[in-house]
Amino acid sequence: MHRSHLPIQEWFWAAYFVSTMTPGISATQLQRQIGIGSYRTAWFMLKRLRQAMINSARTPLVGLVEADETLVGGHSQGQKGRGVAKEPHVALVVGAVAVESFINKKGKKIERATRLRLRQIKNADEKTIRSFLYQSVEKGSHIRTDGWRGYSKTALADYKHEVRIVGEGKAHQLAPHIHRVFSNLKTWLHGTHHGVQPKYLQYYLDEFVFRFNRRRTPMAAFRTLLGIAAQKKPVGLDQIKKRDSSA
Repeated sequence: MHRSHLPIQEWFWAAYFVSTMTPGISATQLQRQIGIGSYRTAWFMLKRLRQAMINSARTPLVGLVEADETLVGGHSQGQKGRGVAKEPHVALVVGAVAVESFINKKGKKIERATRLRLRQIKNADEKTIRSFLYQSVEKGSHIRTDGWRGYSKTALADYKHEVRIVGEGKAHQLAPHIHRVFSNLKTWLHGTHHGVQPKYLQYYLDEFVFRFNRRRTPMAAFRTLLGIAAQKKPVGLDQIKKRDSSA
């Protein structure tokens, strides 16, 4: 909000809509809802708010965690092997989601996803996987993956590693929670935002993670967004443009 020409009420409305609307909100929808004259202004408002969705003090995932990667952005012609996005319109995303078990009313043991982390990566090699896991998952946790070589003994050295081979069943059955996350992410990107360019994708991944982790408490999400934003340094238009040009 620093040095903004927009009334403070419009910033609060923008924060409210982006954090509480179930399908999210696009810049075009925000422009119409608030009555902003420029689409570009609404777009930069949302970009600033998305940067405020990352809490630098957030705790890592812990316990049982499913990890995997997915391609976002459409079919990649000439794709050679798993884990590398070669086409300019295709992005590679790695994800990890914490899973908890509980007994339902019928006495049956059920698993459900709790907290999520997503990051756009250039390739899913051992070094990249290791870096993502170290920053996202507490050491000693139980990580469930498929047999991709990026999840090597070196990458998972500080974790309890459970490997589930795709040949034993369909991928979405072996790691149902992270695959459901990926499916919902792609539906959201194409449904609400009609696709996103790879250089802007991480902004949207940050928003998806923020909303997913607070999906059961939307009003708390609104308060949390304002609280995190108040602790961050101002982000000027020049800084946003510089980050986009280097992506």
